[in-house]
Amino acid sequence: MTTVCKLGGSLITDKERTETLDGAALSAAADAIAGTDDDLALVHGAGSFGHHYAEKHGVSVAEGTTDAGAILEIHGSMTTLNRFVLSRLHDCDVPALPVHPLSAGARDADAALDMPIPAVRRMLGEGFVPVSHGDVITHEGRGATIISGDEVVVRFAAGLDADRVGLCSTVDGVYDASGDVIDHIDGFDAVRDALGGSDATDVTGGMAGKVRTLLELDAPAYVFGADDLTTFLQGGEPGTRID
Repeated sequence: MTTVCKLGGSLITDKERTETLDGAALSAAADAIAGTDDDLALVHGAGSFGHHYAEKHGVSVAEGTTDAGAILEIHGSMTTLNRFVLSRLHDCDVPALPVHPLSAGARDADAALDMPIPAVRRMLGEGFVPVSHGDVITHEGRGATIISGDEVVVRFAAGLDADRVGLCSTVDGVYDASGDVIDHIDGFDAVRDALGGSDATDVTGGMAGKVRTLLELDAPAYVFGADDLTTFLQGGEPGTRID
């Protein structure tokens, strides 16, 4: 079974404090990941490492930059976070390897995304755990724009024919207008009014963006909290199912 799982930036960092890691949360996630036997591709969000610099330079999924220094600052912050994630995984004997979108992917003029699926598939076949992340990515006619971790999840899920997709965050699922977890979402219109943006700096759309993106998948996707990561990796259905 092939599983794609994202560790949200709000989970593994303190999004209110620039470039601040939540080491305890990351270590707990690494422990849970070490216990799975599935073919697993991981993605992590940017949190306080990437979003801060993207906002600083006015770069988003729609607005690009041709300033190489700005691109390097955003990307460098993300590779720093990626090294923290890889280090914690290696501490738990997870054979993790990085996949950096800036170096391996691109968008064309219509914003269609190309990612290195053959390389990721080969990593899985050789027993490695590929670990990618939100990043800047070259974009035809715009210099470079943001690629969210959620977009990477969708591309990996489609390209790898994933059986299950999980988004692990600081919330127990997708909440309705009363603050209760929605069990199942099969269309955006039904939950449109209940969804809003992130409270902290986030250039990739908050929960509404996540739900829209996950609805594009063929495989079932789940949004759940950190305490349910082990449950998800063991085949359970925690939080909100989106399909």
